[in-house]
Amino acid sequence: MSETTRTPTLAMAACLLATLTLIGCSSTVVREPSRGGSRGGASRPSAPAQRPSVAKPGATVIVQRGEGLYRIATNNGIQLADLAAWNGLSPPYNLYPGQRLKLYPPGRGGSSSSGSSSSGGSTASRPSAPVPAPAAPIDSGIRWRWPADGPLLGRFVANEPTKQGVDIGGAPGTPVRAAADGVVVYSGTGLVGYGELIIVKHNEQWLSAYGHNRKRLVNEGQLVKAGEQIAEMGRSGAARDQLHFEVRYNAKPVDPLLYLPAK
Repeated sequence: MSETTRTPTLAMAACLLATLTLIGCSSTVVREPSRGGSRGGASRPSAPAQRPSVAKPGATVIVQRGEGLYRIATNNGIQLADLAAWNGLSPPYNLYPGQRLKLYPPGRGGSSSSGSSSSGGSTASRPSAPVPAPAAPIDSGIRWRWPADGPLLGRFVANEPTKQGVDIGGAPGTPVRAAADGVVVYSGTGLVGYGELIIVKHNEQWLSAYGHNRKRLVNEGQLVKAGEQIAEMGRSGAARDQLHFEVRYNAKPVDPLLYLPAK
């Protein structure tokens, strides 16, 4: 991504593939209950201890429009921090509609509850470390194509929240095209920093996202073909006219240059 443009990330889909709580999914802010001391000589009861997360082996959940990570965690009896760690998510926990989240720790089959162990009557929670994005290309089975013509302004940088895709320059109104066949799962302005954003779901594992458009030409639920124009390039949420393009595998961003054909 260009040095002048700061763009928070898709991990996703989401579910771009995240979140990236992409879209329509607001960022979740969790505030700990007040634990202040007594006032006026009266002591306050201590906050109830949090229940340990209950992992669900092999179970997953699909993010729906309007859902945030906190709601999903609460509905499934899982602590927010555990659910985020199990899926390699970091604040502000942006998710994509259609993103699949695991309800169990990676590499352990979800056979235990949040990795807790007992010692001396106390329970210590040890969330699993986030799984890093793959460094080598994965066989997607998808024939990708460049979403726009123009110079490459910014490249993908692993684990850098503001560089989760590539930036392609161009004149205002330059056609933005679907990088592969799929269905539009989001078309809107619900994620700060992406401007006019479109997310296309290609299959259960792969998403692509197209940000900073000046005009969106497709609606949610619409089927699109590779090379079909879906937007016009613009500078919504950016300092100059450009397309911010992301590819996500299981909601985690991967380097689009590993999949796009060489120029």
